[in-house]
Amino acid sequence: MRRWFQPRTAEAHCDIPCGIYDPTTAQIAAISVARFLDQIAELEPLDSMAKQAKLARLVAQKEQHAAEVKDAVVVIWGDYFKAPQFEEYPELHTLTHSILMKASATKQELSVEHGRELVALVNEFAEIFWKTKGIAVRQVTVAYEPKLTLAQPIFDEV
Repeated sequence: MRRWFQPRTAEAHCDIPCGIYDPTTAQIAAISVARFLDQIAELEPLDSMAKQAKLARLVAQKEQHAAEVKDAVVVIWGDYFKAPQFEEYPELHTLTHSILMKASATKQELSVEHGRELVALVNEFAEIFWKTKGIAVRQVTVAYEPKLTLAQPIFDEV
């Protein structure tokens, strides 16, 4: 019997595990979702083909970045966090579920508020992540739109 589909490679981050985990990927993706939602809101009214084409591109990018949030959070939740962290931070399961649901909401709707809520949830997740490593966190307002706050590790105090 001939096989038509023969996969050659598979990619993941990562099942070895490599031990490199960082919530920054999820944070950047979340703030990107928030920015795309702002840009979509700024397009109204959709009175030209150019605006409609831009809407299609923005929606596609919003969807991609929301998926990246989910992927990055699930990898950390499933591969990095273990029983000791879940005991110390019992809210991790509910928080992770909330992030996944909010990321889905940003894909299903065009609510600017959902984007901001997603950033806040991912920041909460990032803070817990860094605390499990004994690293302090500070809140920093990003220099680019939508000028939201991100939780960043303070590495010089390690």
